[in-house]
Amino acid sequence: MTNKKPLPRSPKRRLSWNDPGLRSLIYQVLVLSIVGLGVWYLVSNTLHNLAVRNISTGFGFLDREAGFAIGESVVDYTPADTYGRAIWVGILNTLRVSVAGIIAATLFGTVLGIARLSKNWLVSRVASAYIEIMRNIPLLLQLFFWYAIITEVMPGPRDALHPMPGVFISNRGLKLPSVQGDALDWVMGGLALAILAILVLGHWAKKRQEATGNIFPLGRAAVALIIAFPVAGWLVSGASLTLEMPVLKGFNFSGGITMSPEFAALLAGLIIYTSAFVAEVVRSGIQSVNAGQWEAAEAIGLSRSRMLRLVILPQALRVIVPPMTSQYLNLTKNSSLAVAIGYPDIVSVVNTTLNQTGQAIEGILIIMAAYLTVSLSISVFMNWYNKRIALVER
Repeated sequence: MTNKKPLPRSPKRRLSWNDPGLRSLIYQVLVLSIVGLGVWYLVSNTLHNLAVRNISTGFGFLDREAGFAIGESVVDYTPADTYGRAIWVGILNTLRVSVAGIIAATLFGTVLGIARLSKNWLVSRVASAYIEIMRNIPLLLQLFFWYAIITEVMPGPRDALHPMPGVFISNRGLKLPSVQGDALDWVMGGLALAILAILVLGHWAKKRQEATGNIFPLGRAAVALIIAFPVAGWLVSGASLTLEMPVLKGFNFSGGITMSPEFAALLAGLIIYTSAFVAEVVRSGIQSVNAGQWEAAEAIGLSRSRMLRLVILPQALRVIVPPMTSQYLNLTKNSSLAVAIGYPDIVSVVNTTLNQTGQAIEGILIIMAAYLTVSLSISVFMNWYNKRIALVER
């Protein structure tokens, strides 16, 4: 039998201030204790002051009747609904302008960023001037400007601008045709399926190109799917579907859908302001790609548009996505300036609520929670997308 040597005992760890791990632990405990004491003091002091003034606390007011109207809403709402319903309408209004603004600012800003790098002197200078001017004018001033243009400069409904059939621009806002009928749900379902099919097809086309080098005409296929699926949904439903055109009756329009002056001014201001920052993000991302990539793409005979779409932009995205996340968050939070021009977003609705109920602390907490939830959701999605397009090291 072989004698096994006993394993050496690890030396006992002695508590010493020279131990960096111990110092780090103590510092973290101290910081957490200070933060906890600060929160406890603020909460207890607030509750004490409210009790002294006989001010009730809690969120029970959300179940009471609101009693005030909201100018526009995504869902049905009447003054007889509860405060909770009114706040939900405000959140949906904020999401509506934020989503529309993010999509439009991304598209417009990308075009501007590419235009600034154009070899055409005039196109490049016009894009540069736009970017520098819009970035340096405060957003609140731009909102006031666009709201004044719509409400003061635009003509009344009787003399409304009529750029195309069914479209009217006046000081009452923008009137557009609307689709009505029982088949609308089927059409929207077909559109959702078309978008899902395009995403699946795009993934397949990318794998196919990597394996064979052949480029699939995804753009034409996407257009065909967006047209075919909704039409198929309409045919399958067998229900009616009509296009309702806005018509001038008396002093205003009836029919169609309306984009109010407040919504139009807010959306225009957010898009124009944010697209200037998006353009700079896109420009810096494109310039971060090595010049050899342009030369290699040109050497194999790709056109400039295909160079951008197939070679440059996919690589630039890895630089573009992180700062673009910040721009999306800024746009969402900047939508709170809607209260200055009367658009009923979450801030405006909660302000009315707390003025009627006196629940100021609860109202501010609701606004903070709403923006925190939306911002974190955007961050989670963009971080997921950033990891998805990141280079995988071998």
